[in-house]
Order: sequence, then structure tokens, then C-alpha cells
Amino acid sequence: MISYTYFAILFFTVIVCFIASFDHRIKFNRYFVPFIKAAIVVAIPFIAWDVWFTSKGVWWFNNDYTLGVILAGLPVEEWLFFICIPFSCVFTYFCFDLFFKWNKLSSFNNIIVFVGIIVCSLIALLHYDKVYTLVTAVATILTLIYLHFIARVPWIGKASAVYTILMLGFFPVNGILTGTGLQSPIVNYNPDDFLGIRMLTIPLEDAVYGYTQFLLVLYFFKLFKGITNDED
Repeated sequence: MISYTYFAILFFTVIVCFIASFDHRIKFNRYFVPFIKAAIVVAIPFIAWDVWFTSKGVWWFNNDYTLGVILAGLPVEEWLFFICIPFSCVFTYFCFDLFFKWNKLSSFNNIIVFVGIIVCSLIALLHYDKVYTLVTAVATILTLIYLHFIARVPWIGKASAVYTILMLGFFPVNGILTGTGLQSPIVNYNPDDFLGIRMLTIPLEDAVYGYTQFLLVLYFFKLFKGITNDED
């Protein structure tokens, strides 16, 4: 049964959101296709990043906790990660956007972007020798620059608020993946390649990595869904 651990984490992360998608008040199931398109577009560079880091030993997987199906050096569960986790995140954003009047959060866009870029830039400059830290910081900087200054999306403040709330789920999910409650972690990290700052067992970089992935999937979801007005 231990080999189902990673799969079970993904299943229980997504199943409630998936079932709730069919609720007549939400009807998120109408947007499964644009979501899948968005998730795949973003998954391509993130999986390439994953394959690269795994091959270089930046991180690696304990296959005792996986089904044992390996694709391009990654457990099949890791591929599913890039669908299941974004699904729950985008679904949560969709629900908040549906039920709450929260457009005032858009007024925080500038400060979130500028603080994010400055902090990530400083970290990248100070820790350029730590590849996970550096690549995560650069990816976040580029994402924020594109979304705010080029695409001019109005929802970064809202997305950031949702991601903060999603941290309540992030801690148990990523906590288990990084060893909380297990004899050994499912995902292991080379201590030379990241800051070494952990939230419980979770590297700080994981939270920033997840934030960047969430912003990009949400962007493409809205794009494929056909939303163009500033109210979204």
C-alpha cells in the first residue's frame, strides 16, 4: 500500500474540487477543456524543469512511495501533479471570484509585483550558486514582469490572496511529499542547491515555485476561457 502514497495525495487533493465542479451553483465542469489546455501549456516548461533538476540531482524521488511507472526520469505521479494541483488552485480561485466581490484587491497589484520582483532579484543575486533558488527566483521575476507589464492582467492581487488561503492545503500536501509523517521524504533535495530554509519540512522555494505555476495556469485558463474584460 505504501506505493500508492503519492497517488493518494493527488487523489485526495483533487477529488473534492472535482466533484464540487458539477454543483449547479458553480458549474466549473463547463471549463474543464480550457483548464486542461492551460495546465498542459504550463506543464511543458515545468516538466522540462523537473526532468532537468532530477537528472542533475537537485531533487530526486523515493520510488517506494510511487507506483513505479517512470517517464523521462519522473514518476507518473509527478506528471499528474501538474494537472491535479493546478486544478484545485484554479477551482478555488474560480469559486472566490464567483461568490465574492473582491475587485478591490486589484489595488494591491503594483505593490505585490514590485515587492516580488525586488525580493526575488536580491535573492537571485545573493544566492546565484544555488540552482533551485536561482531558477525559481528568475522564473517568478519573468512571470510577474510579463503578467503585470505586458499582459497587464488586473487580478494578481486576487490570485495572491487565494494562494495565501491555499497555503492551508499546501502545508499538508507538500509536507507529506517532503517527509512530514513519513519515514523518509517522497521528494528529496540536495542541500547545496536551495536556501535551506524550510517551513516544517517544505523548502521555501517550493512555495514560490507553486505561486509562479499557479499564476501562469490561471493566466492561460482565463485566456482559453475567453475572458478579456478587466472585471476578471
